[in-house]
Amino acid sequence: MSTSGNIVHVVLTEWRADAPAEALAQMRELARRFPAEIPGVVSVVEGASVSTEGLEAGYDWALVVTFESAAARDGYLPHPAHKPVAAVIGEWAERLVVFDLDA
Repeated sequence: MSTSGNIVHVVLTEWRADAPAEALAQMRELARRFPAEIPGVVSVVEGASVSTEGLEAGYDWALVVTFESAAARDGYLPHPAHKPVAAVIGEWAERLVVFDLDA
């Protein structure tokens, strides 16, 4: 796939019932720091759905990271600032979807 614009990285998570609120809050704070800490991150939006449609299919939380390019996205994945966020998601997610768009 050839990419020419920003990459929008969408993560949807359904948390396990026993996921500790403190760990999730800390992870969310770390994710919001991505633009200052990871080269090529344009923006971060995260949080629970505010949709009135009720079509979340059980997903509790979304993380949307916009990158300036596919190369920036590729550099983000192994970046030290991303690893603790990915670790918390990996440990406490019951279900997870990751979807990247060429914007």
